[in-house]
Amino acid sequence: MNQNITDSYRQLLEQHTQTLARLNRKHNIITALRLLAAGIAIVIAYQYINDPLVYKLYIIIACALLFFFLLNRSQKISRDKQLYKNLIRINNEEIAYLQEEGIPFESGREFVDNTHVYTADLDIFGERSLFHHLNRTATYIGKLKLSVLFSAHLSKQQILDNQQSVKELCQNIRIRQRVLALARITEDSKETYQKITEWTKKEGQKVNLLIKILSFLLPAALAVCLVVYFFTRQELYWDTALRLMPVNLFVMFTQLKNIRKAMFGADQANEILNQYAAILQVIEQAKLESPGLKTLQAKLQSQGGHASEHIKKLSKISNDMSSIQNPFGAVILNALFLYHIHTWHRLIRWKKKYAEDIIQWTEVIGEWETLSSLANLAYNNPQFAYPILNEEGKISFEQLGHPMIPERKRVCNSVSFNDHSFIILTGSNMAGKSTFLRSLGINMVLASVGSVVCATRAEIQPMPLLVSMRQSDSLADNESYFFAEVKKLKYIIDQIKAGGCFVLLDEILRGTNSDDKRSGTIAIIRKMIEYKTTGVIFDYKLRNGICKNKSATFLMKKMGVI
Repeated sequence: MNQNITDSYRQLLEQHTQTLARLNRKHNIITALRLLAAGIAIVIAYQYINDPLVYKLYIIIACALLFFFLLNRSQKISRDKQLYKNLIRINNEEIAYLQEEGIPFESGREFVDNTHVYTADLDIFGERSLFHHLNRTATYIGKLKLSVLFSAHLSKQQILDNQQSVKELCQNIRIRQRVLALARITEDSKETYQKITEWTKKEGQKVNLLIKILSFLLPAALAVCLVVYFFTRQELYWDTALRLMPVNLFVMFTQLKNIRKAMFGADQANEILNQYAAILQVIEQAKLESPGLKTLQAKLQSQGGHASEHIKKLSKISNDMSSIQNPFGAVILNALFLYHIHTWHRLIRWKKKYAEDIIQWTEVIGEWETLSSLANLAYNNPQFAYPILNEEGKISFEQLGHPMIPERKRVCNSVSFNDHSFIILTGSNMAGKSTFLRSLGINMVLASVGSVVCATRAEIQPMPLLVSMRQSDSLADNESYFFAEVKKLKYIIDQIKAGGCFVLLDEILRGTNSDDKRSGTIAIIRKMIEYKTTGVIFDYKLRNGICKNKSATFLMKKMGVI
């Protein structure tokens, strides 16, 4: 564990704790002032009933205005409090993680795919996986983007851009943590995100021209009647205003079905949109230098303003639309103003201008969170190296280790494929062969996405990764272990015929007898050499010579089996 890194998190934790304490004091003072303003207003209003002096009315109005001002302030402080509570939680989690007290992050178990060419073999997803250790996302799109990255094949330029982005974000811990804290204020979900994205693609019912005209004409007529009645006190205008109200409600009722269809139909959609707006605002305002991050930032420039402004406006419109669920408020607002028809029309206008951009804007959030997760790995492990990329097929690692094994337990080895592109690794059971292969595979994955790797120095040529290390019987597909492995090997051979790949094979053909296994393995190795494949086929320290250890005998004696 790097003590300096832990200390940096503790310093941030102390600062955020002090800020939260100040916010709590402010909130308590404002709450007290709100109660005082409300109390004064109630007392003066009671006196005004018996003694209606004008100055008392002014005091009541002033107290009401002060109350709502303080209420607005209180709501803002409450949001700030939630932000700093999340920042405190984030730094506590990092300290606990570095002290090996657990992995308090989502594991990505929903992304486990036993048919994938390497993610299942290398423990990329699931409990105590690479994803579990690296994941610092809080939105659904962030989690999805990170999972896609770990199973993608990027070009050399994309990897270099990611490296530059990771280096910059690694140093901007406050921005990284602020985005994460904002993303945690409201719990995002796959269902809500999909409802929002589906809404952008759905062709909504437009406001009928007659309804649009009536939505302006009827409330205007009602307002004129009330104003004229106020000055003339003629009952005709009052009666007309009273008759117009049910007419407005009838018009509103005819459009109720269309209005409900126009809404998102997802719980917490308004809060999630407001959360997206806050995150996008942080990204928009950040001073960024790396090409990849500046490209993300450029995607948030939109017609007539920034993405955060447009999303915030959509959140406000959506919140106004959802007030239709309040029967009492909806009746008053629509009887007087046909409020929800106007709000529906505002939503249609917004959708026409910006709906196609929502997916791009939210994907910026996901890509930012993905890069932040890689940057967090680099920040927590300053001894890790950024790989050098080449196009000459060179692959080498100095002091290569497994990034998910704590540093104090980690055993590192250096390996190079520059002189011999294919290596046959031998050793007794439990000598660390599989761990070494997984170390190599996981670091190849990290190198191929622009991350740091668990090595003091690394040089690679990006190439597709093919792994066969963990096979199992498939009852669902009626396949034996042996048949599943042969299918995997067939796929690997087909891929290496098509072009350069990096291959890791761990003790293949375990489902057959020793002689069959030996001859089959030799044939596979010949194929690898024939196609000039780079990789390893299946102590932690690599040594020359014959292995004389008898780990199985030793372990069985130790455990009393023999």
